[in-house]
Amino acid sequence: MARWFSAGARCSWRRLVICSLACLLIIQLYSFFSRVGARDPRVDDVKENGYYHPGRVWLDTDGNPIQAHGGGILFDEKSGTYYWYGEYKDGPTYHAQKTGTARVDVIGVGCYSSKNLWAWKYEGIVLAAEERNETDDLYKLKVLERPKVIHNDKTRKYVMWMHIDDATYSKASVGIAFFKDDDGMAYLIYSSIRNKEIHISPLNGDYLGVTNRTVRALVGQHREAPAVFKHQGVYYMVTSGCSGWAPNEALVHEAESILGPWESIGNPCVGANKDFRVATFFSQSTFVLPMPGAVPGSFIFMADRWNPADLRDSRYVWLPLTVRARNQRYTGLPRWSRVSIFWHKKWRIPLRKNGEIDYVTDLHHEQRFGEQRRPATK
Repeated sequence: MARWFSAGARCSWRRLVICSLACLLIIQLYSFFSRVGARDPRVDDVKENGYYHPGRVWLDTDGNPIQAHGGGILFDEKSGTYYWYGEYKDGPTYHAQKTGTARVDVIGVGCYSSKNLWAWKYEGIVLAAEERNETDDLYKLKVLERPKVIHNDKTRKYVMWMHIDDATYSKASVGIAFFKDDDGMAYLIYSSIRNKEIHISPLNGDYLGVTNRTVRALVGQHREAPAVFKHQGVYYMVTSGCSGWAPNEALVHEAESILGPWESIGNPCVGANKDFRVATFFSQSTFVLPMPGAVPGSFIFMADRWNPADLRDSRYVWLPLTVRARNQRYTGLPRWSRVSIFWHKKWRIPLRKNGEIDYVTDLHHEQRFGEQRRPATK
C-alpha cells in the first residue's frame, strides 16, 4: 500500500467566515433533499431499476446507505465487475471550534462491487483504521480521504493511494487522483503549494513511489479534487475550487500530454439553473469513468455532495459527461462546449435495442447526451 503526502491547505482564516456561511447553505439544501426517498436496488420496480437520481440516498443490496465517499472505480475485465472504493464515514461528525473543519473518525476504506454500476454489493472494509497506535497514519483520530486503487500489470498487484491528515488538517495534505495511461504508466495528481497549483508526478514501476520528475500545472489557479480521463489521445482534468466543504464552480482543462501544458477551457456544467451550474450541481468532483455501452466520448462524472453537518449523509452525484469529437473542434463553437456535464434529475446508462442505443433521461431532458449546448454560466 502506498501513502503519499502533498503540500496544500484548505481555506485560510480570512475565508473561514465565508466558508461557514456557505456550509450553512449546504445544510439548508440537505434539509430539502432529505425529504426525497432513497433508491433501493432490492425493490423490483421497472420504472426505477437502473436509474440514477443524483443527490438522493443510494442504498446497497443490503439496504444500507453506500459509504464510498471521495472514491473511484476499478474495473476488472476478467470478471466484468466494477469495484467502488471510497471513504467509509458511517460515524458521528465532529467539528473543530477554531478551524471550523468537520471530520469523522477514521473507519477505513469501504469497497462495493457491481456488474451494472447501479446495484452495489458491500464487500467490507478493505483497509481498516488503527485503533491503538497513535503514530500510525491510519490512527482512528486522524483523517483519511479520497482513496484510489489501480492495478499494476507488471507486478499483478493492486495499489491504493489516499490523502491522510491529522484531525485539524494541520499537515496541509490534500486529496489526490490517480491516472493510468494506455502504456501502463501511472501518475499521481495532487494540489500543492497551499493549493495554488496542481502537481503531476509519474509513479515508479511498482506504483509504490514517485519518480524524481514533477510537473506543475494550473499555477496560481487554486484548484483541487482533480479527476483525470482521456479521449482520442487528449487528456482532460476536471477540478474544483478551494472552498472547504462548500461547493464551487468546476473547471475542465485539457492537454496533449498528461504532463502538460494544460489549458483551462471553462465550466462544463450544462442544465438546471445558474446557481446549480456555478456550484457544480452542489457537488465536488472525485472520478470520471467511461460510460459502458454508450457512444465514444461518453463518460460518467462522479462527484460528492458533502454534508458537513453529518458527513455520513453526504450524497453522490453521478451525471453523464460527453467529450466532443476532435473533428468537431474547429466549428466556431466556444471552447467550453468541448466537454459537458449534463444535469438530470433522473437518468440511466443507455441500453441497446436492436443494435441501437436507447437514451432515456428525465422528462425535462429528452435530448441525447451531447446535443444540449448552451453557456454554463448564463
